[in-house]
Amino acid sequence: MTDQLGAWVAIVGGVLVILGMLWRVAGLPIRRIAERQDEFREDWTGRPARPGRPAVPGVMERLAAIEARVTAVEHEMRPNSGSSLRDAVDRVEQAVRPPAGPGT
Repeated sequence: MTDQLGAWVAIVGGVLVILGMLWRVAGLPIRRIAERQDEFREDWTGRPARPGRPAVPGVMERLAAIEARVTAVEHEMRPNSGSSLRDAVDRVEQAVRPPAGPGT
């Protein structure tokens, strides 16, 4: 009985040593991949504010902000009853354009 127990302890110990060696060899790349996935997830979802650090918006929040800014710029680039930048440029162009004369 003692011989069987000793054999089992040796087998389990050997398996644990082999697993430990495999973890040292294969564990580093696995940990690096896991860290990269954590960084990606944090970039995608954002990060809440914490003491001494401002909040970092996630990708969807950033896209919504970009879309809002593009919409505002598009609004200014189209004529719309006189209040857009495009209307102002058209008024200035009309004011500085010389009158069309004969032969032009």
